[in-house]
Amino acid sequence: MSRKRPRKPIQPVDDATDKHGFQHFINIHVEDLRTRNYSELTIDNRHKYIRRFALWCLARGIGRPNEITKPILERFQRHLYQHRTEADKPLSFRSQYAHLSSLRAWFKWLARKNYLLFNPASELDLPKIGHRLPKAVLTAEEAEAVLAQPDIAEPLGVRDRAILETFYSTGMRRSELANLRIDDIDTERRTLMIREGKGKKDRVIPIGKRALSWITVYIESARGELLCNQAEPILFITNEGEPISPDSLTEYVRRYIDASGIGKKGSCHLFRHTMATLMLEHGADIRYIQAMLGHAKLTTTEIYTQVSIRKLRQIHELTHPADHERDASHPDELKATSDDEGGPDEDA
Repeated sequence: MSRKRPRKPIQPVDDATDKHGFQHFINIHVEDLRTRNYSELTIDNRHKYIRRFALWCLARGIGRPNEITKPILERFQRHLYQHRTEADKPLSFRSQYAHLSSLRAWFKWLARKNYLLFNPASELDLPKIGHRLPKAVLTAEEAEAVLAQPDIAEPLGVRDRAILETFYSTGMRRSELANLRIDDIDTERRTLMIREGKGKKDRVIPIGKRALSWITVYIESARGELLCNQAEPILFITNEGEPISPDSLTEYVRRYIDASGIGKKGSCHLFRHTMATLMLEHGADIRYIQAMLGHAKLTTTEIYTQVSIRKLRQIHELTHPADHERDASHPDELKATSDDEGGPDEDA
């Protein structure tokens, strides 16, 4: 069976036995999220951001949630805006939004459960965040250069080649790949079952023949050597026979991208962006891309239509009059005129 490393205990922010203190209500909230089947990642993030706010309040003599007012929340919002990391960089607006939205959800829950008489965060304005384009997207040639990096003469190299091929073919999230089980692969239909992806949703997606072939090679020739005679249902494992963590996947993929020398930075999500962009450029309907990526809203997928520039460039070249009405103002025409007039006589 899969073995999970024990988590380090988190120091409580105050006395958890105080029925009116921060830690007491944090614990109840976390337990309530679990009973409602929220993902552990969502619960961990919610706990982390509320805990930071509680520590900030306690440092300023604010000891209980029922003492919180909207002006206090606005002070904390300004604190986030002015905060600098160890690298002396400000928090991104996306990070500020994550902090404040967790607080707003917590206070809404406290008021709904009648732990508070009113919700002080009900009218808190969150920072506006836009839809950002991916920082980088690989071309097909660059993707192949990255895929060629693992040393397939070694079991770990075969495993890593199968991992990279799976990312490139399916665009799945790193957590989805880390949780992929052997019995989630349907070789006859060439599909993968993704269980409890983002939002606790299952989905079935296709996988390409080449990626499926590398998974088969990995299972038949390399996985047995890594298992160390242990029973493990998870597909991709470490050299100790344990499931690979998402953080380890990030490190492996980043290392291969850097080693390829393509000059672009990124990790697992870079292949997600690349798969979506290249499929769109080759004519895939955006709704099929939405299904592949597991996006709940089409607007999330539509960002890739902005990245997929090839078709837009082709339309621009075909229709923009400046590319069809060549005259003396065109650089090629100016160069041709200059050549006809001739330069200094070489024999002079």
